[in-house]
Amino acid sequence: MSPAASPAARPGPDDLRRTFEAVPARTADVRAPFAESWWGRAWVDALETLSMDEGRLARGRVYADGGHVAAITVTPGRVIAYVHGSRPRPYRAELRLRTFSASDWDTFLDAVAARPGHLSALLDKEMPHSLVDTAGETGIRLLPAAGDLDPDCSCPDRGWPCKHVAALCFQTARLLDSDPFVLLLMRGRGERELLDELGRRNAEHSARERPAAPSVPSVAAGDALAGRFLPPLPAPLPVPPHPGGPPAYPELPGARDPLGLDHLATDAAARAHALLTTGEDPLSGLSVWQDAVRIAASRPTAGLTATTRALYRELAFATGRNTTDLARAVAAWRQGGALGLEVLENAWDPPAGPFDRARPALAAADFPRFQPWRNRLTDPSGTLQLRFGHDGRWYGYESDRGEDDWWPRAAPDTDPVGALTALRG
Repeated sequence: MSPAASPAARPGPDDLRRTFEAVPARTADVRAPFAESWWGRAWVDALETLSMDEGRLARGRVYADGGHVAAITVTPGRVIAYVHGSRPRPYRAELRLRTFSASDWDTFLDAVAARPGHLSALLDKEMPHSLVDTAGETGIRLLPAAGDLDPDCSCPDRGWPCKHVAALCFQTARLLDSDPFVLLLMRGRGERELLDELGRRNAEHSARERPAAPSVPSVAAGDALAGRFLPPLPAPLPVPPHPGGPPAYPELPGARDPLGLDHLATDAAARAHALLTTGEDPLSGLSVWQDAVRIAASRPTAGLTATTRALYRELAFATGRNTTDLARAVAAWRQGGALGLEVLENAWDPPAGPFDRARPALAAADFPRFQPWRNRLTDPSGTLQLRFGHDGRWYGYESDRGEDDWWPRAAPDTDPVGALTALRG
């Protein structure tokens, strides 16, 4: 069995790689079901059907309960994470899932778009039984069966699956619990592309069923205002001593997240107040993308809440990026502000001086020989990298082995040895 990605599967334009932070150990009753939603439990059922060894499955659950699974990366047809076992070095666990072909996606999306309730449920992060039934009526099996899953692990255990992959599967059920779009990404399509495509097809479907509206002649604005007396505008009100707070937004069905609107309105009020009192915009030097990153970075860092996720989606959509790009940029902004974002996005050729002295300093501190490229030094394993910024500081980056997927880590330092020590520690 080799359920690799179908060559007919068509990738979307963005958000085809999502990384989820490690889930901490469970403190509640570990005998409770690992998944709360019915589709999350269906994932666990597929795992248990796949397993040929109840002992390995039980040990995998213990690993998942104990927080042994590191950050999980989901791409079309693949779920990958490092799992800490009995040895110091973690094992690379991977689970492959068969993706849908382009014709399968067309059939599925047409069926979903014909029923507006399915789209509303997905927007609420729900997967109703009726949606799965609709897919099944067209011959599309949305939830996996045992034959759809193909496990792999770098450990020596040849179990099918081993306890490390089993732990990864249990933690994946938690991801599915909170966001069914994770399953759709495994099947080959990203959230933004799916919502855009479903919205387009739903609009076309509604237009076919809606009666034609009578044509209404338009009137030019100049003609509408011609001959009318417009009173002068009143004098502007005095500037308040402090920015005002945003209004209380009502909780309406289908309305955008009120806490996200509150955050954006509060930021806009502070910026407008500074402009009124000083005559200058304190953020005038920022591009639209930099300002979006700044706003996202000002959110609390304790966990990716539903409010933060909604804000990330809005900002990513407004700037033509995906949420993974935004999350990476936020990490760089928190590392060093606009200069940290510059280090993330642009490579440059530093003049002779501190950059040239960095490699001898690292070698003197018994670090392996780093490979230079422009303003970057990469260790031989390809997992750690130091980037030299225009401010004379070294910024630490990290990537999985064999992956060109660098993320900002640790605080920058003017000393490359100090920056590398913080990155490794």
